[in-house]
Amino acid sequence: MVLLPILLLIVLIGLLLLWGQLTSQGCLPPGPRPLPFLGNILHLDHKGFLKSLQALREKYGDVFTIYLGPRPSVVLCGYEAVREALVDQAEAFSGRGHIAILDPIFQGTGVAFANGKSWKALRRFSLATMRDFGMGKRSMEERIKEEAQCLVEELQKSEGAYVDPTFLFHTVTANVICSIVFGERFNYQDTKFLRLLNLLNEILNILSSFYSQVFELLSGILKHFPGTHTRLYRNIQELEEFVTENIERHRKMLDPSAPKDFIDSFLLRIDKECSNPESEFHHKNLVHTVLSLFFAGTETSSTTLRYALLLLLKNPDVLEKVQAEIDRVIGPHRLPALEDRAKMPYTDAVIHEIQRFSDITPVGVPHSVIKDTHFRGYLLPKDTIVYPVMGSVLHDPHHFEKPDAFHPDHFLDAEGNFRKQEAFIPFSMGKRLCLGESLARSELFLFLTSMLQNFSLGSPMAPEDIDLTPRKNGFAKLPPVFQLCFLPRWGRREGVQIPSESLHPAPASAHNESVEAS
Repeated sequence: MVLLPILLLIVLIGLLLLWGQLTSQGCLPPGPRPLPFLGNILHLDHKGFLKSLQALREKYGDVFTIYLGPRPSVVLCGYEAVREALVDQAEAFSGRGHIAILDPIFQGTGVAFANGKSWKALRRFSLATMRDFGMGKRSMEERIKEEAQCLVEELQKSEGAYVDPTFLFHTVTANVICSIVFGERFNYQDTKFLRLLNLLNEILNILSSFYSQVFELLSGILKHFPGTHTRLYRNIQELEEFVTENIERHRKMLDPSAPKDFIDSFLLRIDKECSNPESEFHHKNLVHTVLSLFFAGTETSSTTLRYALLLLLKNPDVLEKVQAEIDRVIGPHRLPALEDRAKMPYTDAVIHEIQRFSDITPVGVPHSVIKDTHFRGYLLPKDTIVYPVMGSVLHDPHHFEKPDAFHPDHFLDAEGNFRKQEAFIPFSMGKRLCLGESLARSELFLFLTSMLQNFSLGSPMAPEDIDLTPRKNGFAKLPPVFQLCFLPRWGRREGVQIPSESLHPAPASAHNESVEAS
């Protein structure tokens, strides 16, 4: 019995010492006082991480500190603070911060999660290789246009019935990135392909859930127990197995004189550096780089396209103006092309406003400082996690007249010409700028204009009754589930060939599995 009070005293002293140690690291920005081990869990709003950060910003300003468990994290809000960090001190803030629920899988490997020399080597290679296989070139445009034709034909098959476009958008965006990474596109009925898309959808839903945000604070405890994170790991492991099988198939068919895709190029680099024990080009980095490209290349554009249609249904006057511009510049008898964008300022402005308003990664992917860093009078010790809150930039009232409204005029001047906005950073900024920015911009323009060229949109609800409230708002902001119909605007276009191997969207059962999994 005497030992119990002594043990309690030792534990209490340990907690107090730890608390003192946590609150004295460097000279961090102000923030709410954390609990020992638990950090600022009491300040986490049940509506999500973003809601919590918005409330803390009102009290502590644009730069403040929160504790995710025992780890301090610095939060940056507003365009000025984010730009000062990611651009003005780009090198210092170029590290990738930890995402607790993903760390056990990626362990700092792959282009999205690597740091230091490894990240720089993988990023340089990925950018150069994706350019070699068409990203930002005409060949990439042709791949997207081919997929857009398949999309149009699939929508024609719906014959005006109400559909949920989620899975069809997954398939078309996944096929574009698959053509770069795997060197092939998949039939929309391919059961393995549908399974992969289901896995991606469920992974994004888990990452965007409230559970994932709680895990960020309590990972030291929750990782020892079964939970939603174990399902996440199973899903990622299944994706890894698919990628590994694909890599092995590429290895057997590899022609060193004619690499066909990203995987071939990476394998050749592995062979070239096989005698270097410190090479960053090895199997695990290949698997996790491919996974990162596949996930980002599928989910970001797919989610934005869903928001695009929902916002156009909500704002039929905007839809009418976009279609009038499409009719004037493109007409009904040829496919949209990227060169049309310069002649379509209103459509370009609408697409930019869709990206700004939808704000699909509102908290941003965490960074870290790679050395002790002075910032706005504070000292951030090396490896401090930094969250640049993208939503606070895209909704910054100093740069957007109506930050919380859907307002395409944000990107138009008085004469109706397109105008750039420096605070428009949906792909982030600085050294960790999204690898696939040019690909995503091309996809959004070509897919959206192809649909609106051919179809009028119908909704089972009146515009004023359409709810834009996100279904999930964590790592990603996911739109609510909705249905719409695609009503043909013209007869079959003459002179435009639709591929004969036209593909089919996921069957209803596959879609329902996806929604239930979310």
